[in-house]
Amino acid sequence: MKYVNGKAEDVRIAYIGGGSRGWAWGLMSDLAAVEDMSGKVLLYDIDREAAERNAVIGNRMKELEECRSSWDYRTADTLGEALKGADFVVISIMPGTFDEMESDVHAPEAYGIYQSVGDTTGPGGLMRALRTIPMFEEFAEAIRTFCPDAWVINYTNPMTLCVKTLYRVFPQIKAFDCCHEVFGTQKLLAGVLKERAQIQGVEREEIKVNVVGVNHFTWLPSARYKNIDIYPLYEEFCRKYAQEGYYEKTDENWMNRYFDSKERVKMDLFLRFGVIAAAGDRHLAEFCPGSWYLKDPKTALDWGFTLTPVSWRKKDLQDRLARSMRLYTGEEQITISQTGEEGVQQMRALLGLREMVTNVNIPNQGQIPNLPVGAVVETNAHFCAGGVRPVYAGPIPDSVYPLVSRICGIQELISQAAENRDLEEAFRAFLMDPNMPLPIGDARKLFDEMVARTKGYLGSYFE
Repeated sequence: MKYVNGKAEDVRIAYIGGGSRGWAWGLMSDLAAVEDMSGKVLLYDIDREAAERNAVIGNRMKELEECRSSWDYRTADTLGEALKGADFVVISIMPGTFDEMESDVHAPEAYGIYQSVGDTTGPGGLMRALRTIPMFEEFAEAIRTFCPDAWVINYTNPMTLCVKTLYRVFPQIKAFDCCHEVFGTQKLLAGVLKERAQIQGVEREEIKVNVVGVNHFTWLPSARYKNIDIYPLYEEFCRKYAQEGYYEKTDENWMNRYFDSKERVKMDLFLRFGVIAAAGDRHLAEFCPGSWYLKDPKTALDWGFTLTPVSWRKKDLQDRLARSMRLYTGEEQITISQTGEEGVQQMRALLGLREMVTNVNIPNQGQIPNLPVGAVVETNAHFCAGGVRPVYAGPIPDSVYPLVSRICGIQELISQAAENRDLEEAFRAFLMDPNMPLPIGDARKLFDEMVARTKGYLGSYFE
């Protein structure tokens, strides 16, 4: 990498999971839209053909009039080849297949346990973690060998445990997780300003928030627009919409849009605990006792969100595979548009091309004083040339501390269980989850069933 006329050139990015039919296209588009960075992206994926198609798609972006930078996309035969000399490493993988995720999400339903996402917490999140952590151990070792000074940006769930693993294996690694859930809450708060204070046209970046918590279970002890405290306005908003929910009307019924909600969980949590919850309702519900919002599918619908079936994810994958082929053959026109994700902007900041403050997941260095040091937490951090410095967030508010600390403790136990390849320790974490109402015997039966269904990815646990 070098600087020429204030621009960063010859930047080298390694993309683990470079055959992605979603995140990769978004990254390519965001890279093409910036004017002060250029370089090479090495795409590595166990599906080599998918990576090769993405390389073609990425290289065609250079031909578009709206392209503002030049990036050379190539595939790598090995992980080491992709990582060698990288300035940045992006990790976006699917640990296992949707068949394993189908077990993660739907096997507990036979026992009356429902999950709206199933990739971060709950029985499904734990099983996904057991598959994912050994993979991230390998990534950390390879990064230490081939690009120890690279910045590592992870988008893979469960994010907390992914970054925990990277630092456990390679303590000097420079890694962080990116999550956009807080962004959605900032947009909601901009809507609150519009309705309750008649302030129009506020961009979500203008909403200044203090972020505390763990990934997908984050909270905002403060939220301001310029010198306006949004809390009183948000309380008015929540009391108005607590029962009917709040949903921006579209031509499509919200129940057919699996990633949307009516924000009722978020508002209910505020009215219960007095703190703004800052993730989507589908995620927030999974961290609370199952009887609150996930007693059954009807309960979820009553609260204004849906359970995302893995059958839909499988169909969506087929749709994206078809689109990948259309983009690859030229049947569909490639376009460049900003995704709203901040990964590329974070790269620019780390290269000294800008500065920014945004929420990330990194080990706790005291930015949340009432959670364990070393546990991975989500707070704001300052990005600048060569560094990510956590912003002191303060303690988890007392009213939600029991909820958050419980989750943090379970995540630490899962990390330890995976490190030791100890399924009994993993089972203890399984029992402690808030969405685990079963007697110990039934919980054991479910755990063993779920382990058996993902056993093909758990070989090292049985050695």
